[in-house]
Amino acid sequence: MAERGGQMGLGAFLSGSGAHGGSWRHPQADADASLNFQRYRHYAQTLERGCFDALFLNDNVAVGDLDPRVLARSSYSLRWDPLTLLPALAVVTRHIGLIATASTSYNEPYNLARKFASLDHLSEGRAGWNLVTGLVGGENFNHPEPLSHAERYARAEEFFSVASGLWDSWADDAFPRDKASGQWLRPERMHLLQHRGRYFQVQGPLNAPRPLQGWPVIAQAGSSGPGCELAARCAELVFTAQTDLQQAKAFYRELKERLPAYGRHAGQLKIFPGIAPTVGRTLNEAEEKYQQLQELQDPQAQLKALSYLLDLGIDLSHLPLHAQVPLLDDAAPTERHKSRRHLVQELIRRERPSLAQLLRSLSASGHKVLVGTPGQIVDELATWYQEYAADGFNVLFTHLPGAIDDFVQLITPELQRRGLFRQRYTGHSLREHLGLARVENRFFSHRGNG
Repeated sequence: MAERGGQMGLGAFLSGSGAHGGSWRHPQADADASLNFQRYRHYAQTLERGCFDALFLNDNVAVGDLDPRVLARSSYSLRWDPLTLLPALAVVTRHIGLIATASTSYNEPYNLARKFASLDHLSEGRAGWNLVTGLVGGENFNHPEPLSHAERYARAEEFFSVASGLWDSWADDAFPRDKASGQWLRPERMHLLQHRGRYFQVQGPLNAPRPLQGWPVIAQAGSSGPGCELAARCAELVFTAQTDLQQAKAFYRELKERLPAYGRHAGQLKIFPGIAPTVGRTLNEAEEKYQQLQELQDPQAQLKALSYLLDLGIDLSHLPLHAQVPLLDDAAPTERHKSRRHLVQELIRRERPSLAQLLRSLSASGHKVLVGTPGQIVDELATWYQEYAADGFNVLFTHLPGAIDDFVQLITPELQRRGLFRQRYTGHSLREHLGLARVENRFFSHRGNG
């Protein structure tokens, strides 16, 4: 295979004090990160020094599992609202992209389109939307029972159509703002959406200017059948949780092969598997760092939380840590993380781990765990990039800010030394960072009447 040219991308997954179950207890972790803006300002500016393409805030609109043991021992009950935090980060950064998770199940397309258009202008073209269908939280939005998987994705398809149509409400030259003539806008360069669908009735136009990027970058994380179809239609950045190289290559190939059916080509979609690195100057140092984190988590609380999150149909927290994980029924129905659960089930079949080994593998919610020196970790990333298993990686930091500092000081320079990652930003917008084109307005040419 010929060596792949270009450079990989890097996204930063940020949540609370870190992605590891024991993160908030780590000596180098900010236990108050979920309520202290200065913490996130520091993280964002450090990542920008490391030339990351974007930082990405995940989100849920519920606490999740209300089991008292899980609540008492884990830090996931508090979350920043991404569309409150990212505007603040926009004014204290200059280059890094800002991707907010927002659910199509528990929002309205007009409000969300308006917020993202505003964020794109505030950040001068660095906004991204991680489009999710909403896994939990229905009980807080008049849905005592979870929406079905099929219902969530049908609503998401229509939601995206409405939001993107609203972003195209105005031609780029719609607002002359000519003081001499008194003309503020050209009404003929306005488009009324007049959408009437199954879930939404939206007239338009959007009372916000068109995003500087045309549309914010659209990210998506679903890997189920409907998730892949939604990604093929609208996503430009896909986050996935593949942990096996061959499976990652198959996912990469199969997803990109879906694009022509939607009039798209492979370069219009970037695939970023999640990785959770623990790096040390020696392998022994890295292993000691990782073991320290493992000892800080409550195994039973973590297993209980994983059982709930992945809807495994069995409470793993009742089993002894040395016991082998039982094979799980792939056919059992779930309306939650269908694709993530499938990946975990495949891991259990492939590796037949003990509960303790499974905890190690799933310490970053099922994403690929890497423990080693900068050279060893970059070897692995390079292999995945060169063999078309990834266009880049979404980095889950075990604890904040320590793991960010380690990555920027140790891994980024090794990537740069090998020519796999940028030395500096050469573009300004998130689309430029990712090598994506600005989205043209479907209703108007740049000039003229059509």
